[in-house]
Amino acid sequence: MTTDPSLRYTRTAQSLHWLMALMIFGLLALGFYMSDLPLSPDKLQYYAWHKWAGVSVFVMVWLRLAWRITHQPPAMPDSMSATLQWAAHAGHFLLYALMICIPVSGWLMSSAKGFQTVWFGVLPIPDLIGKDKLLGENLAELHEALNIGLLLLIAGHTAAAFFHHFIHKDHTLRRMWPTR
Repeated sequence: MTTDPSLRYTRTAQSLHWLMALMIFGLLALGFYMSDLPLSPDKLQYYAWHKWAGVSVFVMVWLRLAWRITHQPPAMPDSMSATLQWAAHAGHFLLYALMICIPVSGWLMSSAKGFQTVWFGVLPIPDLIGKDKLLGENLAELHEALNIGLLLLIAGHTAAAFFHHFIHKDHTLRRMWPTR
């Protein structure tokens, strides 16, 4: 089934959406896996990769926001009530907020724990705060809580897309789905 191009996100928006989705799922999986590992060279390497990918997602979310601001997204289906449209906008706002807050909380946590982030092992990123063990532990808990919130929000986002596609049978999912 084809969809009217005016009802679809741009290819750039689609590409950023799916690339970031893959990266975020990878970051979540790696983050939960590595957090319980005993201290080892492997664990330190996983943390470095996690930070590199986190900084990359942080940069990409700003690119994605710039793209969204300068390119009008397609209209929501007319069949969506004002309440559902508000909920969709609120959900998207929260997704963007978490895609900004989570890397910042990780950056603050690394700073407080005294572990500077060096992007791809080349570009040192300045610490945002001084070393503080207790603050680092609190920021680690915040970072984890924000990630659990993101997982729940992603589950809701995915469920809503499937609900629209399979129950309402509207174009909501197809507007972000890549086409050939």
